[in-house]
Amino acid sequence: MSGAAEKQALPRTAGPDAVEHLIAEMTLEEKLAQLVGVWVNASTDGDSVAPLQNQMAGDARSWDDVIANGLGQITRMYGTTPLEPLDGARRLAAAQEQIIAASRFGIPAQVHEECLAGLAAWKATAFPVPLAWGASFNPELVREMAGLIGTDMRALGVHQGLAPVLDVVRDLRWGRVEETIGEDPYLVGTVASAYVRGLEEAGIVATLKHFVGYSASVAGRNHAPVSMGPRELADVMLPPFEMALKHGGSRSVMHAYTDVDGVPAAANQALLTGLLRDEWGFAGTVVADYFGVAFLNVTHGVAADLGDAAALALTAGVDVELPTVNCYGTPLLQQVRDGAVDEALVDTALRRVLTQKQQAGLLSPGFDPAPPALASGIDLDPAGHRALARTMAAQSLVLLKNGTHDGGPALPLPAAAVRSLGVVGPLAEDPFAMLGCYSFDAHVGASHPEVPMGISVPTVAGAAAGRFGGVVSAATGSCEAITSEEIAEACGIAASVDTCVVVVGDNAGLFGRGTSGEGNDAADLRLPGDQHDMLDSVLSAAAAAGTRTIVVVLSGRPYALGGFADRADAVVQGFFPGEEGAGALWDVLTGVVNFSGKLPVSMPRTSGGQPGTYLHSRLAGPTGVSALDPSPLFAFGHGLSYTSFEFSEHVASAPTVSTSGTVTVGCTVTNTGSVDGAEVVQLYLEDPVGEVVRPVRELIGYARVELAAGASAAVEFTVHADRTSFTGVDLKRVVAPGLVKLHVSTSSTSDVHTHEVILHGPRRVVGFEREMLTPVTVTPARTNT
Repeated sequence: MSGAAEKQALPRTAGPDAVEHLIAEMTLEEKLAQLVGVWVNASTDGDSVAPLQNQMAGDARSWDDVIANGLGQITRMYGTTPLEPLDGARRLAAAQEQIIAASRFGIPAQVHEECLAGLAAWKATAFPVPLAWGASFNPELVREMAGLIGTDMRALGVHQGLAPVLDVVRDLRWGRVEETIGEDPYLVGTVASAYVRGLEEAGIVATLKHFVGYSASVAGRNHAPVSMGPRELADVMLPPFEMALKHGGSRSVMHAYTDVDGVPAAANQALLTGLLRDEWGFAGTVVADYFGVAFLNVTHGVAADLGDAAALALTAGVDVELPTVNCYGTPLLQQVRDGAVDEALVDTALRRVLTQKQQAGLLSPGFDPAPPALASGIDLDPAGHRALARTMAAQSLVLLKNGTHDGGPALPLPAAAVRSLGVVGPLAEDPFAMLGCYSFDAHVGASHPEVPMGISVPTVAGAAAGRFGGVVSAATGSCEAITSEEIAEACGIAASVDTCVVVVGDNAGLFGRGTSGEGNDAADLRLPGDQHDMLDSVLSAAAAAGTRTIVVVLSGRPYALGGFADRADAVVQGFFPGEEGAGALWDVLTGVVNFSGKLPVSMPRTSGGQPGTYLHSRLAGPTGVSALDPSPLFAFGHGLSYTSFEFSEHVASAPTVSTSGTVTVGCTVTNTGSVDGAEVVQLYLEDPVGEVVRPVRELIGYARVELAAGASAAVEFTVHADRTSFTGVDLKRVVAPGLVKLHVSTSSTSDVHTHEVILHGPRRVVGFEREMLTPVTVTPARTNT
């Protein structure tokens, strides 16, 4: 029978049997309609916000035909074009009403949006990018931010967020470094899990991406193949996903675009079904990265046509094709009709999709298609959001160097300096210096120059002028091109003031429209364009005039500052700190707020310095058999403060522990300076003799400790033997007996104290059930008077 003939016969149902009832009653066409999204506002003309968007034909049917059998998802109602939030809510309500009315079962669509640096919608708060979250080393603040973002999404009728990114940085040239949390699996996993909890607690389905290996693409090129063995994949790339599923509770995973050792993620049944579902027990949905199913045919060449691509992806375990219908419509329908694909596979994916819709209330007879914001109104950038964005921005800014000037520290800026202040550089007067590529104004707004920015984003020079007055500034060209005249103007300013802030770095964009972001991969790690030449000239002019110089890098990746760092009086690194970034920057430069950020990625000394990660083997570091020293200029975990900290009373519970036991490691941290501050106590594992090559060290715990001047706190880590596990010679994750060293540190190269612990007992095989976290307690100890 046709869907139209039975339209009123099977009303939408609720309860525990609803999903199975629907599966039993649906036609194949109705089933497949639940496995696709439709990008209602997208165009194939002009600039794109997804890879090869302009080459993807999509579903050519009319809207009425598309929704006749129902619809699985609506793609980015708010995040595709500049829409007033309430206009978007009205459009969404109308679309949901049409979807409910058109199909037999009246099942609404699940709605997803991007939310990587705040909700990617016009007029929504632009929070700092994920790399800045990593620099804060503050998961609870990240969780709070995600809760605000998720609450706004629910008010707008959105059910799913395409975040966070759990890719671990392996090559700093990759354009999407700004979207990652850092180069360490434990930092990525703990911070991402916090973001997931914030979204999920707000009722939003968090989507982990990109599963897996995407950030290790050859030569740092987007979508390039990944040459990675199973051990590196298991020990570096997979743990953050395990943690975010086990401790975050994410209900969705997005496959990666890339292939690993010749097998594209979208067609990798061993990965998406064998590992993710069978071994880890994941029961949520696997969604396609945009056009990723079609790419099996278009770019990977493992599928003969779109039908073949659909069959490969569905068999592998991809439940939902996003962003629109290319493969899971008519091509997959024909595959099932021809017997090439078992309809049971469709039912399996459908069961997951409908279960998630049921969790979201979309199968309830009382579902209201009108988003709550239509009744209550909504401000997507309220004062509370901006205050949190400012706190996070301030905590993410890293003081790399603080030298002396005129006999005192260069920072914080003394009152005398701000009476004669210059701000120069290509990002001095550019609001986009604050925004990552997934903020709405950089992601979408760049294609709509006729539409103003939906939020206020002060510039570095503007924020300085508003605070101090009398600031001399010059927007020295752009990140990609600076003229000799512009350099001369900047040099003139630097020579004429007491203090000069030089702002360099990136502009984020997509696919060549910028210097950082998706598709904006770098050939090397020099500052983009002519910024090296400009910085060299300005520092020389400032030195000749005796001017205090502070170099501020606002970027999506770390750049090689070897030589420049020595010549500047102070160097500050920020990773696209969001709309409140400029205010936060001046808060820390002037000492209103103390610096507390730590590098989530190593900063290279030279533009070709590799590896770009501290997580390397002994032979990958400096050796006597190579003239090239890859040591970083500033190490992972490095970050200075305006105060000083002392570590004392180092204790460990026992010198030996079984391969299934725990050891506690503790110390006392004291703020010995005169101002309040925060130190990040870092715990690293070293396995001196392993059955396979092990990294020189790896982060296994950390604690951000806030201390008033003169105050102390006791910090205690509880380290289970599982935290020493690795992938052994038999490709099983094991805990092996032997000596390990636990380094209490302030960075990956700055050990404060080392505990030697001997693991005794049998070699143990562990898996997803293992202890993945290192619990830490921070207890106020005493206040010195």
